[in-house]
Amino acid sequence: MLRLRIIQTPLSAFAILVFLFFILFSIHYKSPLLPPTYSTITLQNTSSPQQQFSLLIGILTRPDNYDRRHFLRLIYGIQSSSIAKIDVKFVFCNLTKPEQRVFIALEIMRFNDIIILNCLENMNSGKTFTYFSTLPRILSRQYDYVMKADDDVFIRLEPLALSLQPLPRFDLYYGFVIPCPSMNPFVHYMSGMGFVLSWDLVEWIGSSKIPMNHTFGPEDKLVGQWLNAGNKAKNRFSNKPAMYDYPGTNGRCSHQLIPDTVAVHRLKRWEQWIHVLNFFNVTKDI
Repeated sequence: MLRLRIIQTPLSAFAILVFLFFILFSIHYKSPLLPPTYSTITLQNTSSPQQQFSLLIGILTRPDNYDRRHFLRLIYGIQSSSIAKIDVKFVFCNLTKPEQRVFIALEIMRFNDIIILNCLENMNSGKTFTYFSTLPRILSRQYDYVMKADDDVFIRLEPLALSLQPLPRFDLYYGFVIPCPSMNPFVHYMSGMGFVLSWDLVEWIGSSKIPMNHTFGPEDKLVGQWLNAGNKAKNRFSNKPAMYDYPGTNGRCSHQLIPDTVAVHRLKRWEQWIHVLNFFNVTKDI
């Protein structure tokens, strides 16, 4: 599956100062430093007795993507759901640079929304397997659903929750089915832009030898192969056309922005993000 990647340039001295100022002088202070692997934070501060299920969204990114994480904290921090408890976390592999240990420690102290996996940073060499297989061992609670998402996707949390609400809480595989023209979720696999597994499938990935012995290759394709080989995910849902790639970026996987959107993928440039945020009137009340 074709993927585009953001080329990250080293932080300038000015950017580092801005980063430190942003961290140290934020108005609302969060909990103190916890071991990174056990980080759990809810970016939505609303709670309702009508919340019917829980969802963990793990955004797979890289340690050096500081600016992207801070931007996404704004994106998801202003959203909430009346029917679901949604936690959003940033997921990456072991830290390898001295400055990462300082800057990311500050992020954990301030936001406590980072999961650090015991792996070498990669895209298609087992990171997704490590993510799913690690969660049952490190989390203090279970979620009804777990989502793996890219850091170049805009997810609308309430539409996502509404689309999950009527679906089974067991043996569920949800996303955008590949190939792009297909509408059959039982053929092939869900796109890596963002797919959801029910908690029982997350536990299965952590205990079965099928995924454990097959971790190298396109991560989204592998997940589909694991589930097929294990005769899992009897409940599958492809949310087209509500999930798609940004217009003009990926052939038949792309289409124009629509009001019922759940997720828009391949947002690589700021003008694309601005277009999307303006289309959905994210800042209309300001």
